[in-house]
Amino acid sequence: MLNFGEALKQQRISNGLSQNQLAQKTGISQQNLSRWENEEKTPSIIFCAQLADFYGISLDELVGRKF
Repeated sequence: MLNFGEALKQQRISNGLSQNQLAQKTGISQQNLSRWENEEKTPSIIFCAQLADFYGISLDELVGRKF
């Protein structure tokens, strides 16, 4: 299982987005995206749900959880 920040970054990159592009598309600040990917901060469940919905994936997939 990836760590949380790596999983967020992997999703963003696999969707061909820079942090700035993702920020523009979601309304989440680039600074927050950077902090989350670098594991300086943890996003709230609301932001996690927003990102999962944006990518069209489950919360488990967003955070790199595999069964």
